[in-house]
Amino acid sequence: MALFRRKEETETGPAVVLKVEGMHCSSCGLSIDDELEEVPGVRSARTDVRRGRSAIRLVEGATVDTDALVVAVRRAGDYEAWPVD
Repeated sequence: MALFRRKEETETGPAVVLKVEGMHCSSCGLSIDDELEEVPGVRSARTDVRRGRSAIRLVEGATVDTDALVVAVRRAGDYEAWPVD
């Protein structure tokens, strides 16, 4: 696992934002990103530990159930997550 990741700021496509609680450090965010990126239809995930949010970019035309994203966050550790309206 890479210690640092460089994400493109110009990514396009549908997005979902999750509120995430229980994170303590950047490793928490990286673990969450790894799990989210394993969900079919997810192009990328970027978790901001300080803001307590995870921004998920979907593949164009993909349909991803937000419950699957919440389950992926929980798989990463002892975190709670829910969609932000």
